[in-house]
Parts: sequence; C-alpha cells; structure tokens
Amino acid sequence: MQQLLWLNYLEIQSAAQRKLESQWRNMEWTEEQKMSLMETVSSYKPSGGEVTQAQVLLLGPVGSGKSSFVSSVQSVFNGRVTNRAMVGSSSTSFTKKLQSFNIHQKGEDPTGLVLCDIVGLGGGEMTGLTLHDILSVIKGHVPEGHKFSPDQPVRSETVGYVKRPSLKEQIHCVAFVVDASKLLSYPTGLKTTLQQLREHISDLGVHQVALLTHIDQICLETAKDVTQVYKSCIIQDMMSKAGALLGMSTSYIVPVKNYSSELHLDVNTDVLLLSAVDHILQYADLYFQDNTQQHTGPKGIY
Repeated sequence: MQQLLWLNYLEIQSAAQRKLESQWRNMEWTEEQKMSLMETVSSYKPSGGEVTQAQVLLLGPVGSGKSSFVSSVQSVFNGRVTNRAMVGSSSTSFTKKLQSFNIHQKGEDPTGLVLCDIVGLGGGEMTGLTLHDILSVIKGHVPEGHKFSPDQPVRSETVGYVKRPSLKEQIHCVAFVVDASKLLSYPTGLKTTLQQLREHISDLGVHQVALLTHIDQICLETAKDVTQVYKSCIIQDMMSKAGALLGMSTSYIVPVKNYSSELHLDVNTDVLLLSAVDHILQYADLYFQDNTQQHTGPKGIY
C-alpha cells in the first residue's frame, strides 16, 4: 500500500513538473494581439521593392501537417474554418504537385506572403521527391502545378521549366514541418536526409525555420487550452528533440496547432498560427536584404 502511494506521489509530482508557472516564450493571448499580428502580416512587403511577395516553401515528412497549416492560415484570414488546400490522412502524401497559395482576407488584395506546398518526404528516403527536385523548386526552375515523379526528375526539358528564374520566382524561405506526435517514431534515416537537405539549402543562401505541429496530441493541457503551450515542459522538450532532428537551434522553431476537426475559429489558436507566420516572414525578409541590392542571381542559383 505504501509503495502504491509512493508511486502515485511520483506521478503527481511528474505531472506537476510538466507545467511551468510562467511562459518560456512571451506571448499575449488576446483579440488585440490577433488583430495586431494580422495587420503585421497583411501589411508586409519584402525589402527592396523588386519583389512583391515572399515565397515560402513548406517541407516535411508525409502527414506532418504542411497542407493543414496552409488551410489553417487561410482560415484565419477568411474568418472561418476552410480547407482550400487538400489535406490527406494516410501514410502517403496527398499533395502530388507544386501548389502556391496566396494569403489574404476575403475581398482584399493578397498579402506579401505565398505559401508553397509540395510532396511530403516519406520514411528515411524521399518518396517521389529527390534532393535535385527540391533544390530545383527553391532555385525557381519548377513551374506552378508541376507533378513530381521519381521516374521523371526535373530537367531543362521539363514542360514549363524556367531556365533563368528571376528573384520573384525563387523560394525566399524554407519552413520545415515536423509532427510532434510522430517525432520519436520517425525513422533514423530521416535525420540524415533532413540535415543534408538543410546544408544544400543553406548553400543557396536561403534561411530556414521550422514548425512543430500537432502539439495538442502530445500535451493534454495544451489540447484543452492552447495558451498553455509555452508553459508545457512536454512541448518544450519536444522542441529540443525537433531541433536535434533538424540540426537547428530551437530559436528557429515554433509550435503550432492546426485546425482539423474544429468548425469555428479560436482566437488563441489564431494567435499561435499568426505568430508562426510572422516568424517565417522575418526570415524570408533576411533573404531579400541579402539579395535584393546586389541581385544578379544568388551564387550557384543556376
């Protein structure tokens, strides 16, 4: 009996330690903060003026939540939950081609952000998506709507191939997307794949960030109340594990909760999503600062 009580005590202590008294990242959870972030994103314009929209490529394993993130961000700006980006739920990637999504409020002009969705990475290998194809997308050679096939890599003969892409046709930031609920079960080969990919992207001078999705599936407190995300030791620990997987400092990683089964928007979920978008745009703008003034094409772009 005494041993059972001791075990229960340890469980209670362990549960208490999963929640911090104060946030480990400062975040305001108010309607005012949501509107402020929406205004920041809506009014964003890339530095330099040569390009009107920042193109952000979402990259991640199959089922990581890339398409759901696109739909969730669109939902915030539409004022209601919508699913324009088709979302799959199987072990294979629903997205088969390069798709670009403008982000804007209904009846308003597009913002300075375009989210680009692409085939998910499968297992420890790249299913239907080679390193060559990914880099071709980032360099701006791949046309909108191109359907990827492992048997037909992107070449200069590819229909619609852009031989000398301009700055506006290139990818200006890459956001890696990883699933918090699957992080511990990802195959070991994925770590090598992602880190090699990151090195090649860095060589192109493109900044990278990461989104940690499905945080509500690993932390019960956050599932009940998303404002607890930055008080959760579980999520804080999973952020560190995501950093180790990607070979990336946790300062580049932000947790997000996508809309999935919900029918109505939640202001706190919106704040978290918009904060992620703002985070992405900060790094996209670094690309323009690096390339706009002296742009004749970043080194090694062709």
